[in-house]
Amino acid sequence: MKITVLSDGGWGTALAVNLLNNGHDVTMWGAFPEYLDQMEKTRENVKFLKGVTLPETLKFEADMEKATAGSTILLLATPTQYLRSVLNTLKPFFDPEKYLLVNVAKGIEVDSWLRISEMVTEVLGENRYVVLSGPSHAEEVARHVPTVVTAASCNAADAETVQQVFSSPVFRVYTSGDVVGVELGGALKNVMAIAAGMIDGMKLGDNPKAAMMTRGITEMGRLGALLGGDAATFSGLSGIGDLIVTCTSGHSRNRYVGEELGKGRTLAEILEEMGMVVAEGVPTAKGAYTLARKINAETPIIDEIYAILYENGDVRHSISKLMNRPPRSEER
Repeated sequence: MKITVLSDGGWGTALAVNLLNNGHDVTMWGAFPEYLDQMEKTRENVKFLKGVTLPETLKFEADMEKATAGSTILLLATPTQYLRSVLNTLKPFFDPEKYLLVNVAKGIEVDSWLRISEMVTEVLGENRYVVLSGPSHAEEVARHVPTVVTAASCNAADAETVQQVFSSPVFRVYTSGDVVGVELGGALKNVMAIAAGMIDGMKLGDNPKAAMMTRGITEMGRLGALLGGDAATFSGLSGIGDLIVTCTSGHSRNRYVGEELGKGRTLAEILEEMGMVVAEGVPTAKGAYTLARKINAETPIIDEIYAILYENGDVRHSISKLMNRPPRSEER
């Protein structure tokens, strides 16, 4: 198939390499023509995926109309907070009968508080949509480390198409019909990764981190079910699978933010240092907190992460609050 990757980031690049290895015709579009030119010349995405040689067959095109012409799949790999702008650029050339949209970004849009599938429909109207998510760091996928993810769609045939297109001996794809649950799993685990990083930054040990991850997946499932997902989805690859890898890996940008906060640095200082490298958990914490308040959901961990990020809350005070909540059954 001819496939267009709408992003010049690390995750889009890693998947472009995977798709090329599967024999597909891949073009990468980006918002910065000069950076696309640099990647084409150097055959490396030095900003977002340093050290990975890009195949000579990978094409680059800064013109959206030219980049998408003749493609069957459009891979949405732009960070959530910038995706609406990309969709508006795509809109004049979008035809729902021609294109299958595959989203690999993870987050909730600030201010609208929409999931990505909702944002896509709001901007583009009728569309065929699949979300691809799971425990999958770009740094490992690009180096052919065995990886397993889930493709979710309201249309089973579209999910199966993505399964066939993306699957390889080192990249296994399962299918699901729970778009809401898979999207929320990928988004909410980033908030929990910030909490895990804080525990690491404070050098509190393994016990609290294991407890946070366990109660975190319970909280994700509870909120996800109230927002229309299947609670069982959060026990799968896009839920607990992604939570584990994001909370424990040195590749995780969200865990890094938490770790630095745990060491006593300010959020503004950390984000300035990261530059264009996006930690989706920061805006998603605000989105998750806002959605939880709208439906009166009980989200103690999310509430404390929100307080630390946006209300100048103290990490140790938040841990004390969580530890001293009223006794209850674990099933709740």
